[in-house]
Amino acid sequence: MGGVPAPIPTRNPEDAILCVEDLRRAALKKMPRGVADFINSGSTDQLTIHENTTAYNKYRVRSRVLIDVCKADTSTTCFGQRMSFPLGCSPAGIQGLAHPDGELATSRACSSKGVPMAISSFANYPINEVRSAGLSAGPIKHAMQMYTLKNRDLEASIIREAEAQGCTAIFLTADSPVLGVRYNEWRNDFRTPDGLGFPIYGWDTEKIRKQTHDDSFANLTDDAHSWAREVPWLRSITKMEIWIKGVVTAEDTLMAVGMGCDGIVVSNHGGRQLDGVPATIDALPECVAAAAGRIRVHVDGGIRSGTDMFKAVALGAEFCWVGRPIFWGLSHSGREGVELMLETFHQEFKRCMQLCGCNSIKDITPACLGVVRSDGPLARL
Repeated sequence: MGGVPAPIPTRNPEDAILCVEDLRRAALKKMPRGVADFINSGSTDQLTIHENTTAYNKYRVRSRVLIDVCKADTSTTCFGQRMSFPLGCSPAGIQGLAHPDGELATSRACSSKGVPMAISSFANYPINEVRSAGLSAGPIKHAMQMYTLKNRDLEASIIREAEAQGCTAIFLTADSPVLGVRYNEWRNDFRTPDGLGFPIYGWDTEKIRKQTHDDSFANLTDDAHSWAREVPWLRSITKMEIWIKGVVTAEDTLMAVGMGCDGIVVSNHGGRQLDGVPATIDALPECVAAAAGRIRVHVDGGIRSGTDMFKAVALGAEFCWVGRPIFWGLSHSGREGVELMLETFHQEFKRCMQLCGCNSIKDITPACLGVVRSDGPLARL
């Protein structure tokens, strides 16, 4: 049927993958408990990771009728390239946990669907291999995610390698001077499974498994990072775009503007850092207002449907990113699972646009949304 995500064939209707939640449930059946906890849990009391998704529920879409939407166009631009719709794969590390092909499978899926991918510095494959995989069905844009490292020479060499391989932007993860309090990792003594390395850092599996995830991160990253030090230094060594990932306030948005950054990703690290910070959909409007069109504003965190994407765009995000759904797709069926995930988001997003009378991304505005009020009537934005 045209426009409908193609489910994985099955004799049991309960196993059909028709939405991202179906994909999550299917993935959980395959993942070892410790791996599932690492991927799907947040920090401390799990408040932010929960609200990242549930916060979307208070926004309602205002559907419109009798509008010709037969030529509705979901395409947009990201990093100067036309994309099929406003969704990309976030820099989610250790994708080999979910499938042996890990980031290679994700890059191939992004290539086939015409969407961008951000490469985690904790990828299980080197940058050149991930980039090459992204050429399989047509060239796509890659961003390179980075932390501020204690070893400045290592950080510079990774950035230069990313640029040499054709990456377009740096996503500087700025919300992680230290790791958040992750009880599940401590209880499980989580360590990257045997056989998986971090080639971008030059770490083999033996080195990785000698330390806990928490200890290795603390030994690697620099908690003395600062706006004044990091952004000018990055500008001095690369021509790639510089994006700050992990912004949830107007104050930090204004800092990014003042420092001449190219964009921000409104993100709380998937609820894995400081528990109790705002859901990203709730932080988005103040960041958009502070940016005032001077820098690009993207968002990630808790997006689980095409309607969630629509709401984020209506609130001012130019582009959306997802992380955990990558692992669910990989766990289900590798590259094909990630393609299914992306296609599911795409078709849901397009149908939401059409049912709201929107023929293009520019038609999606705050007027498309309302907010549920406790005293009764829906409040328009």
